Amino acid sequence: METFTVQNRQFEGCVVPLANSTLLFIKGASGGLLGCGYISIEAADKFHEAVAVVTGVGSLQEMLTATVARCSAAAAALGVKPGATTGQEALLLMNP
Repeated sequence: METFTVQNRQFEGCVVPLANSTLLFIKGASGGLLGCGYISIEAADKFHEAVAVVTGVGSLQEMLTATVARCSAAAAALGVKPGATTGQEALLLMNP
């Protein structure tokens, strides 16, 4: 786990190397999660979690600047808009 700050808010990022790729996610104090393409929006919706997914990224820093590809209903209710919101914006919206 890597701890870092975005606009005075604390986040924890995790990089999990896999055999052929890498699992990436960043979690905020309120529980909002920004993840890579491995993360299931269907599962997030089932558990009413605020989750946004970015794709085509290889690092935690790239996740912050990438555009959200999809998000859970809970994330959308907080203002996350796929195709328009960056990963950093999504984290800040999901972790007020």
